[in-house]
Amino acid sequence: MSNDLVEAAAQQSESVIQLAQDLIRQPSRGGIDDYAPVLDVLETWLAGRSLPHRRLHDDGGELVGLLVEVAGTRPGTWWTLDACLDTAPFGDEASWDFPPTIGDIHEGWLRGRGAADSKLAASVFCHIAADLHGHRGDFAGGLAVLLDVDEHTGGFGGALAYLADERAACPAGVMIGYPGMDEVVVGGRGLWRATISVHAPSGHSGSSRPTVSAISRAAHLVQLLDAAELPDFGDGSGFPLPPKLTVTAITAGQGFSVTPGLCSLNVDIRLTPSFDAGDAETLVRKATAELDADLPGPLPTQVDTVAVWPPFRLQPDEQPAAALIDAATSFGLSVRPKTAGPSNIGNLLAKHDIAATAGFGVPYEGLHGLNERADLAALPKVYAVYQQALLDLLHGS
Repeated sequence: MSNDLVEAAAQQSESVIQLAQDLIRQPSRGGIDDYAPVLDVLETWLAGRSLPHRRLHDDGGELVGLLVEVAGTRPGTWWTLDACLDTAPFGDEASWDFPPTIGDIHEGWLRGRGAADSKLAASVFCHIAADLHGHRGDFAGGLAVLLDVDEHTGGFGGALAYLADERAACPAGVMIGYPGMDEVVVGGRGLWRATISVHAPSGHSGSSRPTVSAISRAAHLVQLLDAAELPDFGDGSGFPLPPKLTVTAITAGQGFSVTPGLCSLNVDIRLTPSFDAGDAETLVRKATAELDADLPGPLPTQVDTVAVWPPFRLQPDEQPAAALIDAATSFGLSVRPKTAGPSNIGNLLAKHDIAATAGFGVPYEGLHGLNERADLAALPKVYAVYQQALLDLLHGS
């Protein structure tokens, strides 16, 4: 069976690559480009194969994704494949060795922005959906393919619209098609993010009266945050990474002659099972209270929470991790489960009690950087692994 799937996947490769090339040639940078053209390409392809699909919109009516649904003929569990169709920006186009939307093949590599993250995966997943659509009588439950065009903005609008869609069946698990063949990401640290507003009297920088500017007060707060003690990963939870605190932005002032009355900090804290959002907020509020006591300002320092995602971690024998890892092993691939330091869409899904994997796909270079490209030599096996995993999951419904 394994060899048959790889052979069938190899026969599909030309079509998979062609669709991926067409997608790459439509720029879809997150928050920059119009997403309708790249979705038009995919919708034309889906309609030509009679695959049920519909666009997803957020609460404000903005286009945020595309959903493909293939239902089996019997009730059962649904599973989802997820890939983003929006991309990172191009950066300095003059530094690329080729145009970012070239979408060509050079020495066995598919080149262009989105080749790795994640237009090739989107093409693979749509082809797998077409394969299953022709065999709906063989399985229960169903397959959804989520194609998000609000991922690189950090908004994950497509995923949120999908989860809020009352017409969509809630999946038991999601497999996210980030690239890389060595690992299957089965977990990630969560995050707690906040903007902190630090106040001070404003005035002329040349004033004879002694003043402590908002920037100086904020600098003191940064020192307090940097000195805060966080637990290490030997906390007994088994989670392999420790929490982490980073001040990621400081905004204040203009010109030279005005002492700013407001300085804003962005704080990002990565969470673990033993250090949750409540612990993060307590730590930050303790530091701001100490600041206000040491260097009083005209107003209390304000903490506004921006985002909270829980950490998540699947065991290797939990689905859909087990199906994906077992399928990879059956094709002679050695993959290891990994808990990632950065957060990913799996954290968002964890808030809804939906299990997720991420990070299995073809080898790549230049993701989010210059000269992005994806290695096509591995494409048939990657295709076959996902197809085998889905067959195992759907037949086990």
